[in-house]
Amino acid sequence: YDSEGGDLTAAGRLEGKLREKTLTLDTLNPQVKAVEYAVRGPIVIKAGEIERYLEEGGTKPFSEVIKANIGDAHAMGQQPITFLRQVVALCTFPELMDSPSFPEDAKWRARRILQGCGGHSLGSYSASPGVECIRKDIAAYIEQRDEGVPSDWENIYLTTGASDGIMTILRLLVSGKDSSRTGVMIPIPQYPLYSAAISEMDAVQVNYYLDEDNCWALDINELYRAYQAAKLHCQPRVICIINPGNPTGQVQSKKCIEEVLHFAYEENLFVMSDEVYQDNVYTPDCQFHSFKKVLYEMGPEYFNSVELASFHSTSKGYTGECGFRGGYMEVINMDPEVKAQMVKLLSVRLCPPLAGQAAMDVIVNPPQPDEHSYKQFRQEKSSVLGALADKAKLTEQILNAVPGIKCNPVQGAMYAFPRIFIPPKAVEEAKALGMQPDMFYCLRLLEETGICVVPGSGFGQKDGTYHFRMTILPSIEKLKVLLGKVRDFHIRFLKEYSALE
Repeated sequence: YDSEGGDLTAAGRLEGKLREKTLTLDTLNPQVKAVEYAVRGPIVIKAGEIERYLEEGGTKPFSEVIKANIGDAHAMGQQPITFLRQVVALCTFPELMDSPSFPEDAKWRARRILQGCGGHSLGSYSASPGVECIRKDIAAYIEQRDEGVPSDWENIYLTTGASDGIMTILRLLVSGKDSSRTGVMIPIPQYPLYSAAISEMDAVQVNYYLDEDNCWALDINELYRAYQAAKLHCQPRVICIINPGNPTGQVQSKKCIEEVLHFAYEENLFVMSDEVYQDNVYTPDCQFHSFKKVLYEMGPEYFNSVELASFHSTSKGYTGECGFRGGYMEVINMDPEVKAQMVKLLSVRLCPPLAGQAAMDVIVNPPQPDEHSYKQFRQEKSSVLGALADKAKLTEQILNAVPGIKCNPVQGAMYAFPRIFIPPKAVEEAKALGMQPDMFYCLRLLEETGICVVPGSGFGQKDGTYHFRMTILPSIEKLKVLLGKVRDFHIRFLKEYSALE
């Protein structure tokens, strides 16, 4: 204490003075602030608040929130594929190898995976690119899928879901300043991972618009338009394609893929092909064509030069194992010195989760016709995909019967992306509230019906058009309820704003 009785200790000097935070919104990385991810955005946060309110005994005009905002199959009630869970369970708890409840074909796969793991344990780190035998199984799967097109296992990298691989490749590609900054060509509408990654890396987003009037087809003239316009202010270096499409559900034709690859070859662009929905094709006259197979069929001049990264995942398809965070990428024609840098980058995150790697292995190495588990596996797989095909058709039919809603055929993936007519008075009201008209619409839909869908503005859309994305994953009974509520709400909404003829 000083002579006046004042406290001179550090604690005394700090008394009454609050320490300022080092990290505030002013000091936060501005690229983080720029990131937006609509699939888990404001509308989903609001849905969570309503759910908690109902759980606490609150009343609404509905008894539950139906979340149709995200492609999370198991959360929507889809049952796991038995064989996949058996193999992962055996890998996780090898003592189960002695149990007669588990079939020998599952045990054989689990033993083989564990032999590739350090200490024969799923709790060990793997090599950064993934467990070697799993990488070899993936290469064999790709060769079989692509009817003999060669696949080198050393070009296969296991990832933490497809998102991890997409982010890794973009990190390699983004460089330069001002007019030499990397431009990333993405489809509009797009999956918001791409726009979020571009914002985080401070790259330049180059939009090319899919043709809604032609079932969301990719128009080569639109690619050239977007590319030429972008060259004035950045350096386009990569084109991203989502096939089958998210949120648009289209399956690109072989001719369309050839045109994209020829465009990338001519303009010296790296190609990123997001193929996580490759098993989700429902329309009989549509077929999934991998970009790699089409590139091979275009001849050695293309196949030996176009840089291509293709992505797949455990999260979609018929397994829907989102929580395992399993995936892989195949990268071809990458400069060997750049590949060494990529491996270095992958090594920083050590390795993807081994349970996810094991799940990915089962997807690429499922039971064969001569194995014990084949019959059950085939039945479960066809049941899931058959139900999705039925729900895709049902969704399209019911939405197209509603005045002021137009829905393209859901050819593949897990979503419908209908165009909705929003009357001018509703557009004005939304703008007065400082929100996008389709966000206003989706919030009203949520608050009046309990249905959570994602506004089209979160995915991108042509000016003056409005959409929402909904998943087709709920059970057929719940989907009918959901679509009925959407229909009734939309008609009420149009009447309220005096737009119904």
